[in-house]
Amino acid sequence: MRLSLPRTYVKKIWRAIVEFDLIQANDRIMIGFSGGKDSSFLAYALSVLKKSAPIPFEVEAVHIDLGFNPDFDFGRFYKFFEQIEIPFHVEHTRIQEIVFSKGEKSACARCAYFRRGAVNSYAKERGCNKVAYAHHYDDAVETFLLSILYSGQVSTFLPRTYLTESKLTVIRPLVYLREKEIREAKKFTGYEPIISPCPMDGCTKRAEVKNLIRQLTRKNKMVFYNVAAAMCENSIGDMWPKRLTGEEFAAKMKEFWSLKYSDLED
Repeated sequence: MRLSLPRTYVKKIWRAIVEFDLIQANDRIMIGFSGGKDSSFLAYALSVLKKSAPIPFEVEAVHIDLGFNPDFDFGRFYKFFEQIEIPFHVEHTRIQEIVFSKGEKSACARCAYFRRGAVNSYAKERGCNKVAYAHHYDDAVETFLLSILYSGQVSTFLPRTYLTESKLTVIRPLVYLREKEIREAKKFTGYEPIISPCPMDGCTKRAEVKNLIRQLTRKNKMVFYNVAAAMCENSIGDMWPKRLTGEEFAAKMKEFWSLKYSDLED
């Protein structure tokens, strides 16, 4: 199987790698592979790029089996990674059982936490210094709006994050690719993504925000890119002062009234 990438894809991935210092010489990178369109494309892309990169780096991949489908045939995963010449491993877990044992509330957050932990543990076991995830441009914008709407914070994930506890660096080489581009990539990767077995798939706040962005973009194509621009540090304009805590406000209110009574006495 001859692996290749269109130039438009190559330019965007290299831009992210260079701009955010994602890959250095002799890195050992572990890909978190879900079996979906995004992580399969990431694996394919890194396999292609490392063969012509100006610096040497190694790539492996791991799939964290959450336990939703005990009878799933992982043979197609192994075949795909054999074709793209990347070492691959399946790590079996009981995450699904643990996550849903307390009901569905916060299930997504708990699942992501345990899944990341499993990827990190295996990466360390294999001597990797970096973990690569396939989050793309749309994911970043959706996370940004999710944070504003449901957490009251102006925040999104970073293209590069160092984890002090595990001493691993998380990288996201696909952050300049749109989801549509990745969806269309299967025509040259030859990989058919699996359908997510998660019962929460499509029923989350992220799905709601994704749909909101889609609706707004239909009316104005610049909406997506305007939100994306707002994620950058140099986009910060006039902001309200920091919101005071209850104690800070009480102290300021006390000071305000004491000044007023002081003026009356004078």
